[in-house]
Formats: sequence, C-alpha cells, structure tokens
Amino acid sequence: MTPDPLLPIAPARVKALVLPIGRIKRERFESFVHRLDIENVVHLRDITPDGRPNRNMFSPLAFPAGAMFYELMTHLPPPSHLALVPFDLYREPLVLIAVADGAELGNTVFNKRHSTGRTVEETNLRALDQELEELRDQYHRILVHRVLIFDYMPSKEKPVPIPDGITTIPPTEQHKRTTMKTVMCDISSLVLAEMTTLAKSYEGRSFIDSPGSHQLTTEDQSGFSRRNSQFALPTGSRSTSTSGLADRSHVRMSMPPVPSKGGSFPSSNSTPGRPSTPVNGRSGLSNPPTTFDDIPAFKDSGPGSPESRPEITDGFRTQSQDRVSVQGFGPNERWRNKTRSRIQIVIGSLYLQAGRWGESIDKLSEAAAIAKSINDHLWYGKALELILVNLLLLGWAGLEFQVPTVLLPPPEKGTAPALAAAIQEAESKDPNQPRWLRNLQIYIPDLVDRIIGSYSRISSEHLPPLPLSEAIIRFCRILTALHLANGQLDENSLDMIVFGNPPKKFLTTSPRFTIIPTRTQIVATLFRAFPSSGSELLTTIDRIVILSGIASVLGLLGFQRKKAMVVRELVSVIIGGLVEARTRGAADVGIHPAAGLAGLNGLNGHSAGASALDLAEGDIEQGIGAFLGLLLKTYGVIGDNLYADIAKDDSDASVLARIEKQAAARFFGMRNIKINVLRSCINFSEALPDFAGVLRFSSDLLRTAGSGVAPGPKREDVYPAITRDEQIRLASNINKTASLSKRLGLGDLAAEYWDEFLLRGVELRPLPTAKMPVAHAKSLLPNVVATRASQDVDPFIYNPFLKNVDKEGVDKILVAGEPASFRITLQNPYEIEVEIESIRLDTEGVEFEPIVENTVIGPYRTQKMAVSGVPKTAGNLKVNGAVIKVRGCRERRFPIFVEPWVPDSRQKVKAIGLGSLSSENPGEKPLCPAVERLKPTHLDLSVIAAQPTVVVKSSTLPQSSVMILEGERQAFSVTLQNLSTTTPVDFLLFSFQDSTQAPLQIALDSRDATAAELYEYELILAKKQALRLRKRGGENDNNKKRYIAPGQTATFDFEILGKPGLTHGIIQVDYSYLGVPHDEVGEKFYTRQVSLELTVTVNASVEVSRVDILALHGNIPEPLRARTRKAITSSSSESAEDGGNDDVMTPDTHCLLLLDLRNSWPSHMTVEIESDDGAKLEEQILPGNTSRVIFPIKRVYLEDPHAFIPALNPSRQRQFVVSTKISPEVERANREAFWYRERILDGLKATWRTTSGHANTQRAGSVELRAMRLTSRMIEAVKIEEVGVEVDILSSSAGETRHDKNKPKVIGLDGFVQVRVKVLNRTAQPIYPLLRLMPALCHRPSNVALDFTRKLAWNGTLQQVLPVIEGGKSVEVSMGLTALCRGEFEVLASVEETRVYVPPPDDEKKVDSGRGRGETELANLDAVLGGGPGKTKERRIWHARRPCRFVVRDCV
Repeated sequence: MTPDPLLPIAPARVKALVLPIGRIKRERFESFVHRLDIENVVHLRDITPDGRPNRNMFSPLAFPAGAMFYELMTHLPPPSHLALVPFDLYREPLVLIAVADGAELGNTVFNKRHSTGRTVEETNLRALDQELEELRDQYHRILVHRVLIFDYMPSKEKPVPIPDGITTIPPTEQHKRTTMKTVMCDISSLVLAEMTTLAKSYEGRSFIDSPGSHQLTTEDQSGFSRRNSQFALPTGSRSTSTSGLADRSHVRMSMPPVPSKGGSFPSSNSTPGRPSTPVNGRSGLSNPPTTFDDIPAFKDSGPGSPESRPEITDGFRTQSQDRVSVQGFGPNERWRNKTRSRIQIVIGSLYLQAGRWGESIDKLSEAAAIAKSINDHLWYGKALELILVNLLLLGWAGLEFQVPTVLLPPPEKGTAPALAAAIQEAESKDPNQPRWLRNLQIYIPDLVDRIIGSYSRISSEHLPPLPLSEAIIRFCRILTALHLANGQLDENSLDMIVFGNPPKKFLTTSPRFTIIPTRTQIVATLFRAFPSSGSELLTTIDRIVILSGIASVLGLLGFQRKKAMVVRELVSVIIGGLVEARTRGAADVGIHPAAGLAGLNGLNGHSAGASALDLAEGDIEQGIGAFLGLLLKTYGVIGDNLYADIAKDDSDASVLARIEKQAAARFFGMRNIKINVLRSCINFSEALPDFAGVLRFSSDLLRTAGSGVAPGPKREDVYPAITRDEQIRLASNINKTASLSKRLGLGDLAAEYWDEFLLRGVELRPLPTAKMPVAHAKSLLPNVVATRASQDVDPFIYNPFLKNVDKEGVDKILVAGEPASFRITLQNPYEIEVEIESIRLDTEGVEFEPIVENTVIGPYRTQKMAVSGVPKTAGNLKVNGAVIKVRGCRERRFPIFVEPWVPDSRQKVKAIGLGSLSSENPGEKPLCPAVERLKPTHLDLSVIAAQPTVVVKSSTLPQSSVMILEGERQAFSVTLQNLSTTTPVDFLLFSFQDSTQAPLQIALDSRDATAAELYEYELILAKKQALRLRKRGGENDNNKKRYIAPGQTATFDFEILGKPGLTHGIIQVDYSYLGVPHDEVGEKFYTRQVSLELTVTVNASVEVSRVDILALHGNIPEPLRARTRKAITSSSSESAEDGGNDDVMTPDTHCLLLLDLRNSWPSHMTVEIESDDGAKLEEQILPGNTSRVIFPIKRVYLEDPHAFIPALNPSRQRQFVVSTKISPEVERANREAFWYRERILDGLKATWRTTSGHANTQRAGSVELRAMRLTSRMIEAVKIEEVGVEVDILSSSAGETRHDKNKPKVIGLDGFVQVRVKVLNRTAQPIYPLLRLMPALCHRPSNVALDFTRKLAWNGTLQQVLPVIEGGKSVEVSMGLTALCRGEFEVLASVEETRVYVPPPDDEKKVDSGRGRGETELANLDAVLGGGPGKTKERRIWHARRPCRFVVRDCV
C-alpha cells in the first residue's frame, strides 16, 4: 500500500491522508483503501468545478486534458519532510479521508458520549460527524476533510440524514462503474477550490526561505488554523467571514520570515536547521505513525501542533510588516525579485498538482528566468525540475508542447550543433516519433545535469541531503526509463516515468554503449545521491529510502553486484535503526531491551513478520522477505524461501533441483562475502524481530558454510567454513526461535534443514534365523514333480533347504503383520550435534505403518540407527526415503543418497553473473555435470502373506544332548509349538545335518578317490544317516499331511545312530503356511526354519580289529558246527541213493570267516553273528578283551567280478578312464575285491548288546563290518570259479557206495576203474573247452611223480577237446584207468579255452544300440580291464579245486 516516494512525477502528486474512523477492522480498512487507490488518477474533464466565484483559480474547465495524481498514505510524513515545504510542496498532505465501515453502523454505538440519536445508526452518524470536526481541529493544515462510509445501505423505511462532509458508498455488488471515480472527482473538486485559498496565502507572503535556512516562520508559530472554507470556524478560534476567504492573519505561512533582529539573511557559515526532537523524546525514526495502531488521530498533539515545534523568542511581526508588495520599487530590488520568483514557483507547483500543466509551465518559466538572473540557484533548479515534470505529463497525455527556452542549454556552451545532430539522428531512427517528444528526449540528459548542478552548487543557500538525493534518484529514474526504451521517449518509457511500471525486459551486463544516456553516465549520476556515512542531517528512514531508490535503479540497469553492495549498506542502516527502536521500545515498557520487542509483539498478537516498526504481516511477506531474498540471490546465496505460501515439495525431482541450484551457487561469488551477508540478514531479522527470517537465514548460513557434498570412503574435507562456536550459536538460535514462536502461538514456524544429504542409506536388517523367510521354487514341493514324491529328503538329491540362505534375497522380504527393522545411515558434516525429534520411513506400495523414532547425531560423523515399521498386507513395498523432523526445522522427506557425491563446475562458461544461476532455459543441461550422475536410490521389498512362527517347545533329550555307542540307535521325540494365533502350519519338511557329513562331502569331492571309496562314502550317507525321522505307530504313509493349528503343538519322533566322528547334529524344520494345495502354489513359496542342535557323544562299543577268510580243507569241526547250530542234513535224492547223510558245509560251498572282536565298553557284551543261510553264533566278550570268532560263510560265485563299481548317487555318474598310475591288473584286483566283499557283507549281520544292568538300561547295536578288506588270498578262499572241474574215481564193481570226498579212494592193483571228469559252465556264455588230465604219484618230486612208466595205464588220451558247453550246462567225460603199481596217486584236471567265444554281429549291434554314451564308455573300460562277459580277448584256463586221490593196494 505504501506508494513510491521516488517516482519521477512525485512533485505532481497530491498526498491524501487516509485514516480509519469509527469501528472498523484492519482487513476491511485495507480493502477500502485499495478501492480508493484504484482511482488515484482523476482527469480534470471528469471534475465538476466549484460554483463559488472566488474559488476558480484552479478551475478544471481551463484545462480539461489535465489530470490529478493522488498518493494515498495512512500516516503523516515525518517532520523532516514537512520542513521542506513549500520548496517541496508535494510533501504535505492536502486531503484527509476518514474511512468508516457502513456494516458497523447498526451494530453498536461507537462513542457513548454521542448517544442522542433515535437509532444506533443515527447515533453513530452523529458520532462520525463529531469525530470529523475533531479531525479538522487536529489536522488544521489540511485543505479538505471528508468521511467516506463504505458498504453503507440506507434504510428505505426510516432514512437517516447524512451530515455534511460525509459521503456514503454502497457495497461492491451494487457499485456502478463510476461510483468510486465520482467520489474521487467530488474530493478533487473541493481540493481545486481550496487550492485557491492556499495560493492566495502564498501570494501574500513577504518572503519564502529556502529549505534548511530556518525551521518555522512566525506565522506558523501563531497557532492560527488554515481551515477548509466550506465550514464555519468555531467562535473565538475560527473566522466567521461569509466570503469564505480566511483572514490574512489566519493564513498559514509555511516558511519562516526573516528575523526582525540582527541579520535578515542567514549567514553563509550557518548550519542548516534540521527537525528537532519532539518533546516526547522520540526521534524522527519512531515518531511518525507507520501502522494501523499508531494513527495520530488518537493522540493529544499532532506533528503540526504548536508544542511539536521549537520555540522562537524573536517575537511576532504584524501582517503589514510581513507582506511585501511585488510591485513598485523597494530598498532592495534583488530581494523583491527573489521573493516574486519563489512565490511563482510555489504557485506553479500548485498548478502542477492541480493538473493545469500549461499554466504551471508559464509560471515556472517566468520564475526560472528571474531566478537565473539573480543567481537563486536552488529555486532555479526547482523551477527547471517542475517544468520537466510538466512536459513529461504532457507527453504522457499525448498533448503537443514546445520545450520552453529556459530549458534549452545556454548558447555559451556551444552545444547547439551537437543537439541538432542528435535530433536529426533520432529522427532518422524513428521518423514516426512525435517531434516534441524527440526534442525533449535529446534535451533531458543535459537538463538533468544542469538541474543537479544548480542543486549542488555551493553558496549561502544549499539544498539539504534529503531533497538533493531524492531529486537525483528521480532524475536517474527518468534517464533509466529512456535507456530501457533504447533512448526513446515513447509510451513505454513514459509509463515507467509516470506510473513506475516495471520494464518488459530486464537488462544484463551486456554492453549498451550506443544508447544515450549510457548506463555509465546514469550510474555516475546516481551515486551522487549516496548518503555520506557521517551525515547527521538524515534520519534512519530517509537513509533507508535513499539507499532503496539507488538499489532499485541499479537493478533496473542490470548492475546486480553494485546493487548488492548498496543493499548490504541498506541492511546495516536498517539494523541500526531497528536496534535503536528496540532499545527505546523496551525502555518505554520497563523491560530489558533484549527481550522487549519479542514479548510486546507476542502480547499484541503480531505475526512472525511483525517488526519494531510495527510492519503489517503483508508488508513482511511482500516487502522485507522479497527484499532480503533479492539480496541473497544477488550474492548467490540460494536458500529455501520460508515466506512462500505454497507447501514444500520434497519429491526426488525437487530435491535434485535444490541440490543443483545450491551446487551452482557454490561456484558463484565468494563464500566469505555470502557468509557476511547472511550474518547481516540474521542481525536484521533479530532486530525486527522476524522469527521466520531468523530461522531462514540461520539455516541458509549453515548451508552456505557447509561443503554441500556427500562424503565417501576417501574422507573428503567437508569441514564448514565457520567456527564451531558459531555453528553452535546458529543451531541454538534456530531451536530457541522455533520454541519461542510456538509458545507465542505464531504457528508452526521452522527452519529448513541445511544438509540435503542427511540420509545416506537405508537397508533392511536381517531377521532372526527363526523368522527369516526363505524363497523356494514350486518344484521343491512334494508331489509336484516326480523327483519330489516324499516329504522326506533323499540324501543324494540336492536339498535346497540346507543351502546357505541368499542374504540378498532374504534382505528384501518382509512378512505382513510382523515388525520389520531397518538400519538407516545419517550424516552430519558439521561440528554440532543434530537432534532428530522424529524419523520414520517414507514408503509407497502396500500399506505400511512406520514407527517413529528419535536420536541425536554426534558432530562430524556418519551414524547408524534402527527404525522399524509394520507392513499390513502382502505385495510390493518401496522405501523412497525417510521423513525426518530435526529440532527447530520443519518435518520433511529426505531421499536416499548412497553413493558419494562432490559437485564440479562445467568447463565451458556460457553465462556470467547472475545469468549463470538462471534456469530459464529448460533445454540446457544442469549447471553441475555431477548432478546428472546424482541419483536417489530406493529399496524395493516384497511383502509376503502372514506366516506362522514355530519354536521347539520341548525334547525328550535332556539339554539336547545324548551319549550313544557306536552302532547303537536311540529314539527321541521333539515337540513343536505354533506361536501364531491366527496362522496355522500346513507344510513341514525335516532336514538333518551332522558332523560326519562335511568330511564325507569333502571325500566325495576329492578327485583322487577311487570308485570303491566313493561307493563306501555314498553308502554311509544313504544307509547310515546319523539322524532320521521315524514313523509313528500306525503311520504307513510317508506323505501323511503334517499340520500344526494356531497356538497348538505337534510331536515328532526321531532316531539317532552312533557313528565314529559324530559330535553334534542339527534337526532343521522348514515350515510354512501355503493355504492352498501344492499344485496350486505360485512359482515361489516361502518357508521359515527352526532348528534343534544336538550335542552327541559317541563311545566305542565292539570293534573289529582283524578279519581273515580261510578255506576249508576238510569237514567243519563238530564244536564249531554245534555253536553255529547248523543242522546237518542231506538232500532227499542223495538219501534215497546212498542212504546216508552228507555235511552240507563242504569245502566246495563254505569257507571260514575269522573275526577278532574287541569290547571297548566297560560292560559285558554279547555279540551275535548271523548269516543269510540261517547260521548264527553268539560270543560273550568281557570288557576290554578281544575275542576271536570263527564263523562259516558261503563261498561266493560272481559272474562278472570285474564289473564297473556303481554309484549310489545317480547324479554322481562319472566317466572313468584307466589312469596311468594304476595298471589294469591293479584295477581288476580292486574291482574283484570290492564285489566279493559286497557279496559277503550282504549275507552277514553282526549285532551286540550289553548284558549288565536293568533291561530298560541295556543297550544294543550293530557291529560295523564294513571295515573288512579282502586280500587276494582271501578272495581265492571265498570265490567260486566260473568253470567248475570235478574229478572222481568210479569203481567198476557194482554196489559201490558213496564215499567221503575228503578221503582217498582205495582201488585194487591192476583193477579197472573209471576216471570221471565233470566240467560245469557257470557263466551265461558258451565256452570251447580243452580238458587236460594229469595223473601223478603223491608225495614225490615232480620228475618222479609224473613218470608214468609201469605205474598207470589209461584208455584214451589225457588231453582232449570237449564239445561246446553252453551257459549253465555241464559235460561229463569218463576214461578207463588201471594202476600197475601200489601207491597213493592223484589225478589233476584243468580246462582251457580253445578259442574265445565271439557273439554274432547282430547281437553286438543290438547291444551297442541299446547303450548310452556312458554305458559304452564303461563297457570299453571293462574290455580294457578284461572284465565283462564276452569281452575278454585272451583264452582262459581253469583248474580243479581239489585233486582226486586214490590208493592202490594189492587187494581191496
């Protein structure tokens, strides 16, 4: 609402003092004044002239094209301004407009003293009339006093008469287009009429002093009033002239007369007077009312009252003495001419204000000529200035004029040719420009220099600093308007001059040397208005206004840095004035100055923007805030504007934009200057006090002093540029200011946190192992695929439930309804503690309930803390950052910046100055290239459905530990409890781990392990698991559904096996709630794990210390046969044939197994060995003793003893190649030993049991026989050959009975016997045999034994080819034999292949086509090793196991 006091046409404006009257609210008053201000330009053609003949000196009819410009103000000008009247006649208000609210007339009585009306409305109208009279008495210097009642609707039934001087205005909705214009025209008509009285009073003056010569004239001291002639004066104090013309003695003399004593003129060395301090002790700073509450209408004395003026003791002069006739000849013609010229200048100023610009030019031109002739340089310059204003207004109105001769440069300067050339050049540039405007624009620069020269001329009369500086600024604004319009005086430049409209295009620092006037000339002229630092003739407010005007002109010219320097000086001046006002204001109420204003503003209900000068809230938001923001922007301090009405946007894009601006600002200007400017702004805000400003600039100072980086592991130097004590002071100031504003009820004022990189990381803390959800594929569910047909786990099938948990996958999974804990990383690069009042996660996606936490971040560190929250439903959850409330700062969202970041400047400079901070070009890349790589991170999480929580409630094992013997199996049970009250468990899977698995896996992975060793390792894994799940009674289906209801328990039975190396074991239970059948589960399902760790102690029981296998060479002894409880029976055929019994345990069918068993347990042990043929043996072993046990076992026939050793694990099928380290013979022997050992172990079983103690405490287990290793001798004892050769002697005598094969047969000398040879082919393929018989004499050397001469005779040959023997068939061959001598003989037999059997080609193709690649390779390997049926390439030979012995005697 405050008008521009430095507008170039300020001398043409009429000041109107607008005051509230009656009961009215502040908001309503401001709206009414705004409605008046819209019609601040009143054209004379719209004004009705006054009808009185003696009031037509300024009649609007004389110049209808003119206009009056009103300046509405809500306070009186300061005394320092009023002292310049009549030199600056426009400084004194001529109109008083009292504004009343018509809506309040009928509510309550305004003043109980005026209660004579019939109604409340009539009473209030009379009260307004009485208050109007009081205003006339109080402001007697003002010409027109009017009361305007806004929004008044008169009653149609009982209309109330409206007193004179009161005008009613209907509400806005009932307005006409000309309602407010009519009101202003009526007021203007009265003003023009009363100007006649004012002009006549000046014409009657004897002399008019220049400003600063004396303070007051005797006429001003007389105390008589200058009243509006429309109203009668009270008796005794006001004139009763019917003509309306005030008495000469009552006319105000605005300037003091020359003293009657002493010197009539002030001395040249006298100090110009300045406004004295009023008697109430207040200076010019705090004396003028500046707000709604300090209107002087409610005070006892006004600025114009006699007591507010200094006393003058020189006495009074009579009216005849003061009046000097302007005609005739006096004692001093120069004195009379000076008086006449000054009076004409004042009259010309009145014509200017009245809109009569032509008459004003005439008066002023004549007066200027006189003043120039008598060297009255101040008034000469004044006349030229007013003429220039008249010409500008004529140009604005579009009227043609001619530049007066007095404005032209003097001929002696010799500038006429240059001016003519300039006019021609201007005409060539724009031929359409009016000639009068073209001429004026050429004359203006030189005219301004002459006017300023006249004002600045040193003489006995010189212009005070205030009007000189204001005049210079007004002239510079005229020149600036010309420069902005490219040197032309056109419509745009005239609008800027008359109305102060901002330019359409703001200038930069680009050169503009060709435009006249140049910016260099304007700035040089402008800085002549800069007030000196030691000047005492300017009040604080005047210095503020002057510095503001200078800064405004510099800003229009594009000199932002010069403007910033001026604004900085302006801030220092304001701070000094505010501190003075604060001190005096606190002293007035008797409190300490440091707390005075804050308490007063809080008590008065002022907002955070209220200041020591009682500025309104709107003034703070639109004035001081923008002013300081412009200052900071000029210096490159870009901070968040807390005065903005819009809510803060904390999105990622907005945060990046702020970081970009701040990074660009850090490369602009100098940091120390920015810090000093911010300190000044803080001092300014504290002096007001402006709480919002203190918060804003304190945080901006911390932000500017900081490094603005996100430090990484390299530990960049991020120390602030200010000391630690200052950081502490700023942080404390922010906290105290925020707390104070909250206590005073000023709203939620808070600062903006100064570090955008507060949040450096958010990660999900791993859940406890018992609650960690693990993802699995659907194919792992039982009955979904063929390989997973059971709920139990095959040890050779990969068990994904035992794999290491994928931390990355688990770290991104939450469970609905369960608290999730996050670890956030916060940084504090400052040397102060940062107190965080609240912090919570900012998420999007499924519903998430964050839990608010608080903490304190230590100085200069990166700190981690834990926050938590609860997801409500299943789905996707995205953590975008955290909402953090730092103490004293507003609550805002911070993105996550994990990567370190340091700003860097662009190498190519495309703009300088403030243009480098401008973001008007959206197509440009970011100012800092580093911003392009700065990306906020997000944490993507998956929320699964609610899952149960299962714990191990109890176990039958005390303290989860067990002592067990090797080979012993113990059963125990475990009870699981579902802690969830809403979610059941419908999927349970048990997995086991023990200390023996890891060594076995290492051995299985060894490349040096043989096939036999791998088979042994896999057998231990598959058949001898340390832990396994037992089936409960009646449970015959392994896939029986396992289920635990909410809050219920379930018990499961397990079994543990004592094994060497078993020290501990783990029972792992994977459980979940699927809620649907297994085939309907999605691609993934999640399980949790609960485990029970067991501590196992395995002690030795019965150990096999030695193993051997012996061949039988006779019948088994009777004691051994009795112990094994083996029945000796004979076959039915043999019984029928021979009628006797034969021992089935023959050397051909059985062999002896020798075991050395050691009892390592301190208790009696009973060992029981049992074979698959029913043989059984028990042995008692004392503690610590070793017992040797002999047990008969069957001999073994293997069709292919060199077959490939298989792998129990199908996934471990390997491609074996004969190693160069192992010969084929060794590999053949290894395979042979493996298969015979496996056949022996398959038919043998050994167990032990303890015999001491109670039956319930007795232990039992199995003896580990797999430690048995077979040597070649043992293999020969146990194996049965592929081809069996039996030799027998058959006597020719009839009725020969069957004899014991273990005893030699007796035959007679020279008797005939038959040698029968039986060849049995046990293989599946035919053989081509060659039989060889070799009789020999027993117990003799070979050369004697094989000498058959006169010893034996036989019928046939000892070597003969037998027919082909098919697989599984036998052939018997008989040959006659006669013994020729006595003795003991034996017949040996052997069978040799005559040729290798080769299968037909068709069979080979069928076999090859049916093989896979692996089988073919294995077959080839078998062929190399000589194994495999039909794959041998060499002829084989077999020998009879026992020779056939017979004894030859003389007679039988």
